[in-house]
Amino acid sequence: MNNNTRFGFLEHFDFILFLSVLSLITIGILFIYSSSVVTSGVSVSNEYIKQIVWASTGLVIMVFVALYDYRMTTRYVHFLFIFLVVILLYTRLFGKYVNGAKSWLGFGGFGLQPSEMCKVIYILFLAHYFDTSIEEHPKQRFLKAFFIMCVPVGLILLQPDLGTASVFIPIFLVMAFVAGIPIKFILFIFATGMLSVTLAVLPVWQSEIVHKSYALISVLTELKFRLLVIVGLTLIAIISLVGKIFYPSNKYYYWIAYFACIFDAAMICSYGAGKVLKPYQVKRLIIFLDPSSDPLGAGWNINQSMIAIGSGGFFGRGFLNGTQSHYRFLPQQSTDFIFSILSEETGFVGGIFIFLMYFLILLRALLIMKSTRNNYGYFIASGILAMFFFHFIVNVGMVMGIMPITGIPLFFLSYGGSSLWTAMVCIGLLMSINYRKQEFV
Repeated sequence: MNNNTRFGFLEHFDFILFLSVLSLITIGILFIYSSSVVTSGVSVSNEYIKQIVWASTGLVIMVFVALYDYRMTTRYVHFLFIFLVVILLYTRLFGKYVNGAKSWLGFGGFGLQPSEMCKVIYILFLAHYFDTSIEEHPKQRFLKAFFIMCVPVGLILLQPDLGTASVFIPIFLVMAFVAGIPIKFILFIFATGMLSVTLAVLPVWQSEIVHKSYALISVLTELKFRLLVIVGLTLIAIISLVGKIFYPSNKYYYWIAYFACIFDAAMICSYGAGKVLKPYQVKRLIIFLDPSSDPLGAGWNINQSMIAIGSGGFFGRGFLNGTQSHYRFLPQQSTDFIFSILSEETGFVGGIFIFLMYFLILLRALLIMKSTRNNYGYFIASGILAMFFFHFIVNVGMVMGIMPITGIPLFFLSYGGSSLWTAMVCIGLLMSINYRKQEFV
């Protein structure tokens, strides 16, 4: 690299983005250390040391990706997607179970979660498809993109890892929206997904939360009733489509078929979800509605997390002075519930600072996306923005008790090399796009 290139890179280097990320990583290491300290004041884990190693190597990876021309990835993005399929299948067959999901590969004392890095490959491949399919018919373009999403989601659900699989869906929805996919197609996927999850958890909600029996929910628990509903909805959709053919000016037929297909697909998908997901995973999705219904089981995490956040007050108890973590009341406290520890020890002020750092990262991602003239870079940035936003909202909402527990880490703060490297690669891609934002040939 010549001097002009080096100075050009420094001139366009995104210091706001870099310093925001570096601040979060540093804070994350501090509170991973805090999570390892017990009441005697002694650290009982070396997780913070591993996190320092991952952070150091992650920074090197980030710089390398930032210097690399992201447009060159189009040459081998198809091979990367094949690798995604192979590694997810290998993990499902030969991986090891962690927290109920067969989603990890072990290498000595270190573990790797391949599904995390697959998020980056997925974004690159989907961005490449949207970039090269602009001339295709919108419906064909949507169906192909939807199939691309279903490949990793289906393989990850087989592990089964509902939290990680769920991340791929908002990435798809946002990228499809910015790619110009008609909103009715996007709303179809969104509505079907939300309704499928609702129908899948209703039987557990009935038995575990309200402890009452509702006749309508029996449709979901009895296979013959469910099949009758599916057949009925299918007939309604077919009749409506026939009516649309004979009376094309009447839009009521189209919308009747549209909503019938949504409910039909949701009935089928919710049945499949009920077979794939474990009962405790379904219970996690709804226990936030009433944590007291299982205070020593699925509701324990939420209750202890809210206690930790509430006890922090405005300024917090002080670094290393938290009780919930030091008495080991918070399971997975260095990963899923790292924000709870931080809030207890730094209070409202510390929580607001974390919010500010994430706001700056999301804002920079949005501005980079809007400023680039390259469609491929535009789509990549939109996917990264969607992923960062979803991780932040779901994790913070989870520890506050306003979102279901899904096991989604908080990027840059949570312990784990796989998620940290994934986030750092994405930051590197954003920097690469920003550096080359005026180059569109």
